[in-house]
Amino acid sequence: MSELLYNQSSILISGLLLASMAIAIEVGHRMGLMVSASASESSKTHVSAIQASLLGVLALLLGFTFSLALQRFDKRSEAVVEEANAIGTTYLRAHLLPVSMRGDVRKLLQRYVDLRIQAGVISIAEEQEYHALLAKSAQVKETLWDFARLAADEDGNPVRTGLFIQSLNEAIDSFGRRHAALSRHVPEVVLFLLYGTFLMTGGVVGYAAGIAGHRPSIVTYILIVLIVVLAFIIIDLDRPRRGLIQVDQSSLVELKTAIDDAETSSAQQTIPAKMQHTGITRDR
Repeated sequence: MSELLYNQSSILISGLLLASMAIAIEVGHRMGLMVSASASESSKTHVSAIQASLLGVLALLLGFTFSLALQRFDKRSEAVVEEANAIGTTYLRAHLLPVSMRGDVRKLLQRYVDLRIQAGVISIAEEQEYHALLAKSAQVKETLWDFARLAADEDGNPVRTGLFIQSLNEAIDSFGRRHAALSRHVPEVVLFLLYGTFLMTGGVVGYAAGIAGHRPSIVTYILIVLIVVLAFIIIDLDRPRRGLIQVDQSSLVELKTAIDDAETSSAQQTIPAKMQHTGITRDR
């Protein structure tokens, strides 16, 4: 089921939140002014107590929501490292495969890393491109698994092929865990509850100032801005592959560099070997 807020820009949501709270404070202030002349001291004290309670509830909800968003961000970061480690181990163990398929498997793993890096940085708004990358990754995984089955049939040593199959299976599992981590985010009902609490708190803060017979102080608006900034961070943390706060892809990037260097070195070593095999020598 699609959600209303998840596909919206975090800057847009934060701007609407700031405008909504400013309006709520102004409306509450005007309502407070209307009853300020007839309000007793006990009623003013009661409003102040309610204001303090609502601010406490708002702080609790902000802390709870921030914790949820940060946990999911950490899970996505850990999933990238786990996938990079699994693919790297698979690449190393590909050297245990029969000679006839080692090169093809290493090339496939090299392409697979490229696809996983692209899938990690593409915006979630580019849904077609993202699903196309997932389809290409699935195709590469199927081809790798076919090579693993052929290696098990061809190689008489089940230990070497078994190590490769184990690491390949872990790489496939890590793909699923990373994809699931990208799909997890703060439930939208929690964000709507937070938004409703924002508006109620803003209204009560304005009402408390109005019933006391004065405008909300500059400190009130500083508090509102800080709340909106925190809400922006929560929403941005909860928006993978877009926004200002992005999951670090350096583990996969470093793995790609290492594999590219290894493949380049392997190609440079293969050319002289072929020349020697065919009787061709270098000029001195």
